[in-house]
Amino acid sequence: MTLPQNTIGCDVSGRRLDVYLHPAARSCSFSNDSAGIAALIGLALEHRAFVVLEATAPWDQPLVRALEKAELSFHRANPRRARDFARSIGMLAKTDAVDARMLALYGVNLDLPATAPASPERLKLQGLNSRRDQLVAMRKAERIRLKGVADPVVTESLEAVIALLDVQIRALERRIVSAIKNACDLAQDAALLRSAAGVGPVCAAVILASLPELGRVDRRAIAALAGVAPIARESGLMRGKRHVQGGRKRVRNALYMAALAAIRTGRWKQHYDHLRSRGKAPKAAIVAIARKLLVALNTAIREQRPILNAPTT
Repeated sequence: MTLPQNTIGCDVSGRRLDVYLHPAARSCSFSNDSAGIAALIGLALEHRAFVVLEATAPWDQPLVRALEKAELSFHRANPRRARDFARSIGMLAKTDAVDARMLALYGVNLDLPATAPASPERLKLQGLNSRRDQLVAMRKAERIRLKGVADPVVTESLEAVIALLDVQIRALERRIVSAIKNACDLAQDAALLRSAAGVGPVCAAVILASLPELGRVDRRAIAALAGVAPIARESGLMRGKRHVQGGRKRVRNALYMAALAAIRTGRWKQHYDHLRSRGKAPKAAIVAIARKLLVALNTAIREQRPILNAPTT
């Protein structure tokens, strides 16, 4: 007789961790602080439980780091997939306690892969990239405000803030370059990524920080993770238009900009022109190039060899 695996579902909020232990059917909650996280880790260790939690950054990050330190197996679930599972089993109510029970059942009924621990170097890179993105968004907002301002005092204030943001962004970019250079694995992978046409330092840093699965999964899985996989909409004789959706928006944006640069010359331009001649809209053709570029990057990282800048199937 095989005993059922203990599974803990954990709903994470800014202040509280709601927990459901399966199959004991035990519910409890802890504060989302060092003491509460330690108590949850103790519960998981006591029952040797597999922990399932939703990705709710930044609130889940202290718990994730604690689970890694305790060497506990856990799965950081995509919120949309977890919610789709809840609907599929008729759990339409949504409270923290209900969500914790749903996450436990999600782990029990599906063969969820354990989330791989992130290296300190990659975590540092993620933090630097995230801060850079915040500053770039702030600078964009200030530039938009500047266009609609006539008052010279307000104009001077906006220009001063933009200049300060420029300095901060350049400083962060230097730190990002240094962080990659000082981590041998990241530096090696960055060089492989940069061997592809269109992939600059920003795109390479975003992929390294936000797509650790690169080189570890197949082309379909990596395209889905990045949100550049076309989703079919077909039923009977109906053939709907395919669209990309989901995935990691920041990675998709970086790949789009890389594809936009890659199609200016060379074989990628030829392939883009071929797609356009077949009737693809410009943006759809660029997304298709972005997907092919990602597949090439995935192969390059897996095989640890530079990219020959030609389209791949």
